[in-house]
This record gives sequence, C-alpha cells and structure tokens, in this order.
Amino acid sequence: MRKRHLPALLILLVLSVATAARADYPERPIRLVVPFPPGGVTDVVARLMAERLGAELGQTVIVDNKAGAGGVIGSDIVAKAPADGYTLLFTTPNHTINAAFRTALPYDTEKDLRPVSVAGRVPMLLVSHPSQSFTTFQGFITAAKANPGKLNISSAGNGTLPHITMEMMMMRAGMQVTNVPYRGAAPALADLVAGQVQLKLDNYTTSSQFISDRRLNALAVTSLKRLKQLPDVPTMAESLPGFEGYLWMGIVAPANTPEPVIAKLAAAAQRIVGSPEVQARFDKDGVEPVGNGPDAFHTLVGREIAQWRELARSTKITVD
Repeated sequence: MRKRHLPALLILLVLSVATAARADYPERPIRLVVPFPPGGVTDVVARLMAERLGAELGQTVIVDNKAGAGGVIGSDIVAKAPADGYTLLFTTPNHTINAAFRTALPYDTEKDLRPVSVAGRVPMLLVSHPSQSFTTFQGFITAAKANPGKLNISSAGNGTLPHITMEMMMMRAGMQVTNVPYRGAAPALADLVAGQVQLKLDNYTTSSQFISDRRLNALAVTSLKRLKQLPDVPTMAESLPGFEGYLWMGIVAPANTPEPVIAKLAAAAQRIVGSPEVQARFDKDGVEPVGNGPDAFHTLVGREIAQWRELARSTKITVD
C-alpha cells in the first residue's frame, strides 16, 4: 500500500519544490532582449525599465540589443529561450507587423510568445520640410491627392511602424505618397532635415528641436488627443475620424513561462510605470504611461495582428 502511494507523494514533492522555486523568482540576473539597435526611444525606455525592474525584483536586469530583420532576430532568441522568466523581450508593434506582413517567421508570434505588460506608448508625429508649400495636415492631403506618388516620405525601413501606419493612412485618405526606406530612423530624419525627402512619421522626442528651430513643420499627431507639448498641432483623427497609431513598448516572455512568474513581472512593471519618478521621465520624453496587464496586452496583440493582416491583403505588401 505504501509503495502505491509513493509516486503520488513524489509528484506532490516535485510540485511543491517547483512552486517554491517560482515563488523565489528571480534567483539570478534576467536578460532583457531589445530587438533593435541602441539609442532609439525603445532602447531608452527598455533601459529605464530594466534598471527599475532590477530594483523591484532584487536582481540585475541586463539589456541585450539583438537588432536585425525588423526585430525578428531578437524575438526569435526569446521565443526559443527556456520558459523560466530569465530571458525576456522588450518589443514594439514590429511584433505584430512581422506576424502579418512577413511571409515566414522562425516562430509563431501568438503561440510562442506571451505578453506581460506594455510600459508606455508614443504617438507618431508627421513632420515636413519647410520648403514644401503646405504647412498643415489638410494642406498635405490636398497636395498628395493633386500629385499622386510625387511626395516622398522617409522611413526606418520597409515594414516598420511608420511605413505601415502611413500605408493605412493613405488608404483612409485616398491618396498616394512614396515610401523611401532607410537603414534606421536617424538617417531617415537627417535626410528630411536636409530636404532630400519631404515628409516623415517621427516622434516628438527626436523632432522637437528641429520643430523649435523651424527646420521642420509639425503637421499632425497620430494620437486621439493633441499632445500637450504641441497643443496647436492637430490630430489625424480630426481629419480622419478614429484614426490613431502608437509606438507601444512592452515586455514579452516565452509562451510557457509559469503563471506566477508572469504575474510577478507584470505587477512589478505596473508599479514601476505608476511611480511618480518614471511618469515624470516619460512625460519629458513624450511617452504616455500604460502599465497594463497580460490580458490587456494579449488583446492588443490580437487586435493589431488582425488589423495588419487586413492591410496586407488590401495593399499586397510583403516584408522579407
């Protein structure tokens, strides 16, 4: 009789040890993979979150930039990592864009990766070179409709959020401009300031000084509300009702990461984003704090993938 009960006791013992191990998480440093180069707003927010997560969890959180293929390389590393909470991803809408526009991925975005929490989001800002005749968003739409494909808009590359958002906006507005892809946002912005292209979907953080110096004109923002930093700049939704787009930045884990670990990470992220110090830093950089949980983040991912897949079908755009 005792022998028959032994396996059950062993199972209970293993489960109790595993539960205790998860309760003690983390017991060693955590790797936070950022699938983009250092220096951009995503990297800045990732490093801020990593520093604060380390303090919250009592372990060092190391940022590891693994750029390439529009975020695919870094995402694949995390998708294939052990599901123990020690390798995490800090990603953006490229996470959902790649799932919709790339013909093949080495991982399944929805099955292999688990959303944890969105830290913050940044609305995009449409800026133009002052040599152009238009200085307003409506003026831009009028010029684009009168000259289909003749206006050039720079982007950080095919399949990036600004490129895809502009494609969506063109469909809504019934116009056509030409995407000029660059190897990153910095050279795309530099050529706009130099007048080599006419437009760019950027963000407040990197465009603000050029706007202040009148080297760029701010035409519209992609948030539903006007930016408090630029109260005179209209939203795109004022001309295209309901139109919005954000560069969100959030933590993602391998899919089978234990629920207690996911919950602990999400709670820590929410405390960080809710702190006055982080909110003040976000405000300075034009980042809107979010701090949601796994369920809300999961809903966002599903909604965006469906939205982008519909756009991919309509435009016949693929990104490889």
